[in-house]
Amino acid sequence: MDINITKETLNVNKIVCEKKEMIDVQGDMIVPDSKPDILNTINTSGNVCIYKKEVMDGKIRIDGNILTYIMYLADDEKDNVRGLNTELDFSETINVPEVEAGMNVDISTKIKVIDCKVLNGRKIGIRISLEINLKIYAKESINITTNMNDENIQTLSKSTKVNSLLGDGNTRAYIKENVSIPSTDNLVEILNAQICLVDKDIKISYNKVLAKSEIEVKLLYLTEDNRICTCRTRLPLVGFIDMPNIKEENICETSYMIENMIIKPNTIEEHSVYVELGVEISCMVYEEKEIRIIEDMYCPGEKMQFNTTMVNTISNKQCMKYTCNIREKINVPELENGTIVDVEINPIINKENKLNGKIIYEGELELNFIFTDRSTIGINTKRINMPFEQTLNGIENIEDNRMDTSIEVNAQEFTNQGGVISSNIDLNFETDMYKNSAIPVIDDITMEEEENAEDYSVIIYVVKPGDTLWKIAKRFGSTVDDIVRVNGIERPDKLNVAEKIYIPKYVLKRAKEPITIA
Repeated sequence: MDINITKETLNVNKIVCEKKEMIDVQGDMIVPDSKPDILNTINTSGNVCIYKKEVMDGKIRIDGNILTYIMYLADDEKDNVRGLNTELDFSETINVPEVEAGMNVDISTKIKVIDCKVLNGRKIGIRISLEINLKIYAKESINITTNMNDENIQTLSKSTKVNSLLGDGNTRAYIKENVSIPSTDNLVEILNAQICLVDKDIKISYNKVLAKSEIEVKLLYLTEDNRICTCRTRLPLVGFIDMPNIKEENICETSYMIENMIIKPNTIEEHSVYVELGVEISCMVYEEKEIRIIEDMYCPGEKMQFNTTMVNTISNKQCMKYTCNIREKINVPELENGTIVDVEINPIINKENKLNGKIIYEGELELNFIFTDRSTIGINTKRINMPFEQTLNGIENIEDNRMDTSIEVNAQEFTNQGGVISSNIDLNFETDMYKNSAIPVIDDITMEEEENAEDYSVIIYVVKPGDTLWKIAKRFGSTVDDIVRVNGIERPDKLNVAEKIYIPKYVLKRAKEPITIA
């Protein structure tokens, strides 16, 4: 005879592992003949590009470069401030035993430290400490047994919500724009350039994911009349990813990775800087599914055997966005007679506390003030750490959730009054929240009739610690419903130790024919 079973397909996108790797990127920079010798360096910064990633069995290879800017004091009669820029290439193979070829990997990078050493007047040694964060995913389609279509088979099941992967994909978006500067500024060279993605957002519509953000371009440059000026603008970035059968209520997780970057001044007459950028946009879309999972089963009067495999997946996935407004005053005596030219901001989360449905982030902003002063150099830098705290409320089951939080600086404004700096900073927090879940998958079901079935119909049993009606019914070949009915049990979920209960037992009689599971 055939016993039909009901199955449901679940597309699992499990996180295989997460890894953080620190690498050193080193190189030397030779000062071009067109520029004066170096007396000392004033400030250094960089932008990271990843132009190739390769996922292999047991390892991941990453190729990229860091577009580095150095502001230095020239060794000449005027002691002018000048600028240099170079690309430092790197190639790194990271050992990850859990990874297999074909898995998806999400890569994010962060420059932790840049050290510059003047080797001689025409040569600088650069060493960059680069943090690489990897998150590796594996996709798998599994068939979950949700129902046994046979009234004699007893099942222990529960309903649970999981996040099933609807689809994933990526695209590349490009920017090629000329960023204008004031017509009064005859640009000589770029001293510093900072590129970052802000205001990231997604929209699901017509079987497509619209991923959009803005590229914030912040330039510090030198003019012909030896002025140091700044320019800040935002350029729109848009990418479309085809994703059939998706709906607006689905959960979309999107990541951005800068692949290439070109920043170069146009001719003096054009009063603009050419910016070219290539960004890979990757997207994974989930739907929340409520499925009925069979945890255990048996058939009174027959031997039933099956395999149970625990499959890891994710549930309770949420993407939350919120803004932290920082309004603080900082005492910086060095800026008492100075003028702020630029401020580089690096947000860091030092501590994350989960308590009573809320997350409390404790962190600090690393502020690097670039300012003019009355010294011989005429420009200087000052680094200050500013602590901050942000609370996210209203999160259920927070203790069981995993959280990945990123921060971007959305807006900044600083005013200087005699060395007292009033700061106005908006930080955009984005928290990807999920729960790692393990669900049982039952397969390889076989059944055969009991050969030594006992012929009594009722036994008396004394409840022991750890007993449940399910365990008792399965052990003696009865059913939970029959035990409840015979004993008049009002609360099946609660048994009293040492209590005597009657257990009706019967032997199932089937026709002598092969039993198959369809």
